[in-house]
Amino acid sequence: MSTRLTGDETALWQAAARVLDANWTGTATSASPGLYPHQWSWDSAFISMGLARHRPDRAEAELLSLFRGQWADGMLPHIVFNNTLARHAFFPGPELWRSERQPGAPSGVHTSGLTHPPLHALAALRLHACAPDADGSRAFLARLYPLLVAQHRHLARARDLASSGLIAICHPWESGMDNSPAWDRPLGAVRLPPTAYAPAHIPRMLPTGEDYDRYVWLATLMREAGYHPSYLRESHPFAVEDPLVNATYLASTHALAEVAAIIGGDPTPHRECAQRVHTALLDRLWDAEAGCFRARDLREDRLLPIVTAASFGPLLDPDLPAPIVRSLVDLLLSARFAGAAGYPVPTCDIQAPVFDRGGYWRGPTWISTNWLLWYGSLAHGLPVIGDLLYGSTMRLVRQSGFREFFDPFDGTGRGSHDHSWSAALVLDLLAARRAPQAA
Repeated sequence: MSTRLTGDETALWQAAARVLDANWTGTATSASPGLYPHQWSWDSAFISMGLARHRPDRAEAELLSLFRGQWADGMLPHIVFNNTLARHAFFPGPELWRSERQPGAPSGVHTSGLTHPPLHALAALRLHACAPDADGSRAFLARLYPLLVAQHRHLARARDLASSGLIAICHPWESGMDNSPAWDRPLGAVRLPPTAYAPAHIPRMLPTGEDYDRYVWLATLMREAGYHPSYLRESHPFAVEDPLVNATYLASTHALAEVAAIIGGDPTPHRECAQRVHTALLDRLWDAEAGCFRARDLREDRLLPIVTAASFGPLLDPDLPAPIVRSLVDLLLSARFAGAAGYPVPTCDIQAPVFDRGGYWRGPTWISTNWLLWYGSLAHGLPVIGDLLYGSTMRLVRQSGFREFFDPFDGTGRGSHDHSWSAALVLDLLAARRAPQAA
């Protein structure tokens, strides 16, 4: 592997850095100024890893800005709103979540009432790994560590709905893959009231109509129940154990153990938790017949049928058994995914009837999922997969820029322009290429 950037890679680096500089608000990075002007949780985790390669001070500020929205019970919201913007700059805005009415929400900060894949401890560890000032970075980790512990404690207490060791999402938006076809079955079972919720100005590429009504209705149900764990466990109609969400939870739990050791804490509780999650992933979400992981609908207690990019998420588990890794790699390289896509990895099985090459999370390629699978491939010594994902990601941005997502067949850019996580993750990939030992 080359340890120097080519001229073309240097140009990509400079372009990605310009995007992050332009999207910096002074305290955080907007996901994409035109369409997503606020701070999204797992976007910020990805963004911080790119900023660590470009502006380490901003990388730390990014995570601290996000955690100012953390609730007293440890819940880290999926959106922290920029209070300087008009309340209707994005739908759904603060008026749907009404966080100010929740006794545990932070004062003076408007947030959502949902959470996002917990990638943040892993992001913090990667910031430390490439920090130019080791002592300053250690102090930052010591400051962030109790917030990360509170986040994980909340998930274990409030979202292990089946007492299985896995955490559940209670809304499709919590998956990060908002309208994934994996959610079609449990979402279709949600009974709507007569009122429709979707506004007229939703951008064309985003999910609309009855599905959007269900998204807003689920959020309303959670809000009216005070986002209380007992309601989510016993009554909320949508509850799913997702392989990608739990893989990020596992990866960050391993990272928490390392962070604890770095700052002189006790890593043992985090290692024990990681072992429970690892065991539960295999016991509950591995489908040996299909040769992949599937999401489990807790309300029906069955695995959901659609295979998506999330099915490969457990590659983030460094202890995944070798036969399972081989099955996942075979599927990833097959004609159902990378083998039939000129610009992999599509986010849905190409051969599934619900595949939609332009449908947000229903088929397009996203740099975020490419990065997660690239990172997972490192732990399992899969250079073919790593090089494939690196190369395809760079071809996408060379051809179409730092778009939100891309057509998996021709690489056409779709969604927002100058998307922050796309730029940030290109920086991280380029930096890892230049210095593989820091990957």
